[in-house]
Amino acid sequence: MFDKFSERHIGVSNEKDLKAMLDVIGVKSVDELISQVIPQSIRLRKPLALPAEGMSEYEFAAHIRELADRNQPYRSFIGMGYYPSAVPAVVTRNVFENPAWYTSYTPYQAEISQGRLEALLNFQTVVISLTGMEIGNCSLLDEGTAAAEAMAMMFSLRSRDAVREGRNQLFVDRNIFPQTLDVLLTRSEPFGIELIVDDYDEYEFTGREFGAIVQYPAADGRVRDYSDFTAAAHAKGALVTVAADLLSLALLKAPGEWGADIAVGSAQRLGTPMGFGGPAAGYMTTREAFKRNMPGRIIGVSVDRLGNKALRMALQMREQHIKRERATSNICTASALMASMTGFYCVYNGPEGLRRAAETAHLAAATVARALEAMDYRLASKEFFDTLEVEAEAAVVQSLALEQGINFYYPSEGRVRMSFDEVTTAAEIETVVSIFAAAKGKKAKAVKAVTESCVPTALRRQSPYLQEPVFNAYRSESALMRYIKKLELRDISLANSMISLGSCTMKLNAAALMQPLSLAGFQNMHPFAPADQAKGYMDLIAGLEQDLATITGFAACSLQPNSGAAGEYTGLMVIRAYHQSRGQGYRNVVLIPASAHGTNPASAAMAGMKIVTVACDERGNIDVADLEAKAKEHSSELCGLMVTYPSTHGVFESRIREIVDAVHDAGGQVYMDGANMNAQVGLTNPGYIGADVCHLNLHKTFAMPHGGGGPGVGPICVAEHLRAFLPSHPVVATGGDEGITAVASAPWGSALLFPITYGYIKMLGAEGLRRATEMAIVNANYMSAALAAEYRTYYSGETGRVGHEMILDLTSFKKDYNIDCGDIAHRLMDYGFHAPTLSFPVHETLMVEPTESEPKEEMDRFIEALISIKRECEAAAGQADNVVANAPHTARELAGAWEHPYSRDEAAFPLAWIGEAKFFPYVSKIDNGYGDRNLCCRNCE
Repeated sequence: MFDKFSERHIGVSNEKDLKAMLDVIGVKSVDELISQVIPQSIRLRKPLALPAEGMSEYEFAAHIRELADRNQPYRSFIGMGYYPSAVPAVVTRNVFENPAWYTSYTPYQAEISQGRLEALLNFQTVVISLTGMEIGNCSLLDEGTAAAEAMAMMFSLRSRDAVREGRNQLFVDRNIFPQTLDVLLTRSEPFGIELIVDDYDEYEFTGREFGAIVQYPAADGRVRDYSDFTAAAHAKGALVTVAADLLSLALLKAPGEWGADIAVGSAQRLGTPMGFGGPAAGYMTTREAFKRNMPGRIIGVSVDRLGNKALRMALQMREQHIKRERATSNICTASALMASMTGFYCVYNGPEGLRRAAETAHLAAATVARALEAMDYRLASKEFFDTLEVEAEAAVVQSLALEQGINFYYPSEGRVRMSFDEVTTAAEIETVVSIFAAAKGKKAKAVKAVTESCVPTALRRQSPYLQEPVFNAYRSESALMRYIKKLELRDISLANSMISLGSCTMKLNAAALMQPLSLAGFQNMHPFAPADQAKGYMDLIAGLEQDLATITGFAACSLQPNSGAAGEYTGLMVIRAYHQSRGQGYRNVVLIPASAHGTNPASAAMAGMKIVTVACDERGNIDVADLEAKAKEHSSELCGLMVTYPSTHGVFESRIREIVDAVHDAGGQVYMDGANMNAQVGLTNPGYIGADVCHLNLHKTFAMPHGGGGPGVGPICVAEHLRAFLPSHPVVATGGDEGITAVASAPWGSALLFPITYGYIKMLGAEGLRRATEMAIVNANYMSAALAAEYRTYYSGETGRVGHEMILDLTSFKKDYNIDCGDIAHRLMDYGFHAPTLSFPVHETLMVEPTESEPKEEMDRFIEALISIKRECEAAAGQADNVVANAPHTARELAGAWEHPYSRDEAAFPLAWIGEAKFFPYVSKIDNGYGDRNLCCRNCE
């Protein structure tokens, strides 16, 4: 008999520890506690309709390999934004497959995140350098959504006169990737933005446009000079965004040099696999004048308390959703892990390596182009980078190509498109040419390699790029491996200690779940490959959608949204489409509790909704009377309610069904935020409670890693009446019969990550899923009870219990000790811990979520650390120079001159067990203000 995965995943697995914890809580059994936490009226009456017992790790490994083997990763020349890439093995092994990199959290606690912050700064430097811009962010989700963010950014940058004039038109060049156009359609409509799709070289600006978007090179491969077009746009007060291929910019003139205002795109082909569509890092760069309007995270350089260089997220722009309903973006999760991989790819290759890769792709295209022209094929353009479009009988070419194990893209019956890449070989060029020869009934002649550029002289890059030392120092594998390790050792991740972030669910990302991501059958699939080549993915996707629908109590699921916030937005857009289908498109009011996470109102604003805030009572619960009154008041225009359950305060509100009924009675739909599903799975679910749609953060409840700030996946599950409106895609059929347009570039979003959640469900089974939820609740209540004598739990349910997380009250610490929760967060670093969630949803509190994965010993260490820090605060009262306010303490400071009233030992080793595996923060407390006053968001060393 194999080991049960649940016994490995769940940290408290022996009865002795469990009994001790239940004694502290004051209950006799887990069942007794759960009955006190979850209202009986919403408890599931029967187990989930899933296999009760899960697979063992060994059995799952065999099963997932079989699925991977059912995929046929033909050699892809499809292009269209997705390309084979030579992912360096040293980066795959040391970053992609390394829990120290994939289990770290978003770098809000900058002092213990210096390694991944430098990796992200390298990424920013790459995209700024290649695009010729002045500032960049540290990744977005994909190219389509990055273009949509640029659209919203240009719209928000309109002058007062332009707003008064009602400028609402966006020009989009016809020769753009269809998936990008589809996402623009989705995101433009709620804002009242009118898309004008036309040919850039024939269009005349009218003065009604606020912006324009073009592709560089164009979708059909043409390399076009947009300088006159850009000047014409600027003359009429419009901004210009370019969706630029980063690899091409090693050979092409940088967009910043011909006048573009914003550059966006995907970094996928710089060191990350295709993965059936994602994840990969999207990017955005722009001019410094627009820095306050740029969405997403910007890494900046500052100094710490000791004057040393230190990195942190700059401009207080950690996410735009802090603006709530005034947000122009709802970005939360990005693709930080993939951005780090891209940064290391560029560190390893340097400017000469990028140029070599670009020339390989370009000269392969040039060689094939010459051979095709010699056979009297007609090309769409003689000026290209890596992509050719050829007039040919698509069906004939496709049949011959499939015989050779090759995929091209077929935009119409009479055209074939092909994109070459950095891994194209001479033998592959010969094969491609032979296919087109056979299509004409000819025998291919010997192919002569072309060595001269097909890029117009005026558009050839003259300016240098990647001149910074970091991109010119690590060419050997030994050197890069040690650089990666140096950065790794500056960070705290789940490989070091528990990360008890409330609302963020930093649970175990089991190795058995992560291993399948490295299988070639999953990595090397193009998202637009024929479905019969992707049978393994299709089975996995169908199975995962069904399992998630079962777990949530709904009828259908879409996996397309590639972040939690994107899932929120998608759920609202599906509700919106439902109302429109019934002739009630005027329903645009969304009720949102005051306690809701900021992405809720931000997503509603992105969906064009009018937001009405619902009050909370003194216990932190939704004020049901206020909700009922507002639902009734707005019944004629009510779209729905966004509600998190259990609440953002970590409590199962007993009147949730009354809340749902009040919204339904007023004609609205109920959207349940799935951020806290880790307290529901197997015990209750949104469908059973009565909601209509929910999104799921797969990087929370369902064991996907956080990756230093992303990637995430945010699928939505819906009731039967909403199934028809699930998102579609312009290239690959997916979604409902009346599906909204795409919300992500790829048909199934970040599909490479799906084996993680699929395996989590298959290995836990119905019993393991329920037990994981129960133990998440047990662990939270244990910590709350164990800390009760020192820290008050701010909110609890009617029986005095919390859900899977709790809020610790530090609101008096500033008055009592002149120490705030930020100081305590920094002091926890000296104890080797990442802080819990700070000041959310209540100012000057810590929101703690231990998850089900932590053993009692680790929770006890964290409890002991918090109690020890409380004693330090009491001792520090009235002393400005104290061990808490000065935290964290670096090894360099401890080894230097020492003038503090406390000892070095008190600073570094306040508890005996810390010395067993001491983590030294690389920098001390960071001066955020200095970094904002002296903004630098590229690696200048």
